[in-house]
Amino acid sequence: MVSTTPAGLQIRPRHMDFDFPNPLPRHWHSGDAFKSHLFDAMSVLFPDGERFFIDSVRHFRDQIDDPVLKEQIRGFIGQEGHHSREHLEYSNRLRDLGYNITRIEKRAQARIRYTQKKFSPQRQLAATAALEHITAIMADGLLKDPKHLEGAHPTMVRLWRWHALEETEHKAVAFDVYNQVCGSRKLLRRAMIMGTFFFVLDTTRGLAHMLKQDGLLWNWRVWRDGIQWMWGKEGVFRPLISTYRDFFKPNFHPWEHNNLELLYQTRSEFDLPVQSQAA
Repeated sequence: MVSTTPAGLQIRPRHMDFDFPNPLPRHWHSGDAFKSHLFDAMSVLFPDGERFFIDSVRHFRDQIDDPVLKEQIRGFIGQEGHHSREHLEYSNRLRDLGYNITRIEKRAQARIRYTQKKFSPQRQLAATAALEHITAIMADGLLKDPKHLEGAHPTMVRLWRWHALEETEHKAVAFDVYNQVCGSRKLLRRAMIMGTFFFVLDTTRGLAHMLKQDGLLWNWRVWRDGIQWMWGKEGVFRPLISTYRDFFKPNFHPWEHNNLELLYQTRSEFDLPVQSQAA
């Protein structure tokens, strides 16, 4: 099998070392509690989630013969490992502000342990492929529209754009591995339904916890404006509905959403020109 990721696309981890503000501004995203804590809540889930993704793909690495896909797996593991490290440091900054990150982490860890104990390796890989689609379409939206992070702390903007870039680069790796070792679309669709449910549940719980710590949980204006920002006429999630639903099509592949030009444009923010690297 030849990988269906665009020919010549290299997937390599970038050794970023973000100088997180210390202390982290409580509402680092344009002074808005809802926006800041939505990103915060997703971030807290990433370190354990990405280790799960790595394990699920690594389990099948020796069954892959295609050298291109094997190289992409290596890049995928490297990128996800770096994401986990940076988001752990992000979590530490949130912990310093008094948010009970440990409670959120333990809930996610317990679910992952249950999944690894009760579900077959194929189902675990299907879950990874499904959740990678969710992160990929969110990453695409974030990279396409700078308004998503308008007014946010510059370090946090850079963190999230770096993460979105690498999620875009490796968005098809778990999917391509799954197609080689299993390929059941029924199992993949079930995994997407379950993955979406728990991702939304855990993110909402984390968001609510942080708003509660801020004394804003029952502030109706915070929720009204936040929901409008997510799902209103120009909401950040509204354009993602159709690309999310594409996953359920019989012959869908992640690079059906070809955002290669956007990927290369974004790389210029993080990758030095070849001549500069050689200097």
